[in-house]
Amino acid sequence: WGREEMSGAQFGLFGLAVMGQNFALNIAEHGIRIAVCNRSHNKVDDAVARAKAELGDKADNLIGIKDPKEFVAALAKPRKLMFLVQAGPAVDSCIELFAKLLEPGDILIDGGNEWFENSIRRAKYLEPFGIHYLAMGISGGEEGARNGPSLMPGGPKVAFDAIEPIIKAVAAQTKTGPCTTYIGGPGSGNYVKMVHNGIEYGDMQLIAESYQLLKTLGGFNNDELAAIFAKWNEGKLLSFLIEITSKILAKKDVDVYSNDTKTLLQPNSERHLVDMILDKTGNKGTGKMTIKEGAERSIPVGTMAAALDMRFISADKDKRVAMASSLHGNVTVPTVDREQLVKDVETALYCSKICSYAQGMNLIREASNQYQWGVNLGECARIWNGGCIIRAQFLHRIKEAYDRNPELPSLLVDPAFVQEMVEGQQAWRRVAGYAIQAGIPAPSIFASLAYFDAYRSAYLPSSSLVQAQRDFFGSHTFERTDQPAGVAYHCKWTDAHAI
Repeated sequence: WGREEMSGAQFGLFGLAVMGQNFALNIAEHGIRIAVCNRSHNKVDDAVARAKAELGDKADNLIGIKDPKEFVAALAKPRKLMFLVQAGPAVDSCIELFAKLLEPGDILIDGGNEWFENSIRRAKYLEPFGIHYLAMGISGGEEGARNGPSLMPGGPKVAFDAIEPIIKAVAAQTKTGPCTTYIGGPGSGNYVKMVHNGIEYGDMQLIAESYQLLKTLGGFNNDELAAIFAKWNEGKLLSFLIEITSKILAKKDVDVYSNDTKTLLQPNSERHLVDMILDKTGNKGTGKMTIKEGAERSIPVGTMAAALDMRFISADKDKRVAMASSLHGNVTVPTVDREQLVKDVETALYCSKICSYAQGMNLIREASNQYQWGVNLGECARIWNGGCIIRAQFLHRIKEAYDRNPELPSLLVDPAFVQEMVEGQQAWRRVAGYAIQAGIPAPSIFASLAYFDAYRSAYLPSSSLVQAQRDFFGSHTFERTDQPAGVAYHCKWTDAHAI
């Protein structure tokens, strides 16, 4: 790790909630000396105790320090100090604290889910101090932090180079290498992590819609559904989310604890837990950020937006219950071949995923171009393939697509994906049709199919009409199909319109 670093800890971590403790233990377990600190001193004691319990002869690699000044002093120069605290004011407080204690050339790293523009602002704030600021997205949750996450650092390249050996050692490891890479300039790591989470929203909703379609149309019970998802996880849909869906569907109503009292609820092995979980889905904000950015960059992200909308609708449980008695669907559940339905839904899910990832990758590219980050989309797909929530075999295909053509305008035009979508679209359309007939809300599947159909349309008559409407009421002008592009025209639609 370098002679200059042998006199002190090679890495420092401030913020020892479960995520921070797990990441610190991961680092120490890889033979890296790490100093840890926390505002609440009992968390420092907890981390040290866990190191002794979990790390064996490597426990001494983790050093607990309760005073921030002593903590900083314990780090080898140039200091590499990371904090894991709640996004927002707590981050600014950390920066204020450590800006006074660090020296020029030191590196300060934010490992939280922060809004990327805040990271750009903070990097500029620290420039006069000579402190290098990295904002690093961490995916994989508490388990990933402990055993190997996907790490997305953005900021000065010199700072990344300094921490690269450490984060490559502790990141998830796959056949293509450690699940980390240099993302780009300030804010880029947050941005890529944000889009990762948006794609995660889309993935989860598409899987949930597939589950409801199979349950309602095919009449499959939970054990059968668990087996279907397990089988899918052996093919092109192989992924962490498909894997856990199979496990969730198979789980009986046992091993459930009160979150407040930690007491065990009365187990019932005669029923499945998924049927007892209230249909109200929460969200923590990163999905909203992705949709906001899609609008800001004029990049369509319909699959993810539909997933977020569905979370909002599900959370509005009381209104749904009140409205259900009066909003009669007058629908008929179509009769389907159950075996064919399973194949069709698998295809619809796969094709919809392609659209969702295409939207996410296009959003990253647009932001990268505007901020001149130089993000490598193929590398994003590669480092998402281990440690993170959306890890999937499918990501190898995406990396291969961008390896074939780094300037690929969309995954929809990659030859391999084109062939699969064209071949799968009849099954995709059947599934969408079944959902409409049966009155099953499948907004992310619908949005994905609409995205596919819109981009395969050389001519969109509806768009001509919308632009005509804009000109009618707002004099927004229009271009003509029979005139050169870029030339604006306005119609005197009625006698009341001016020229």
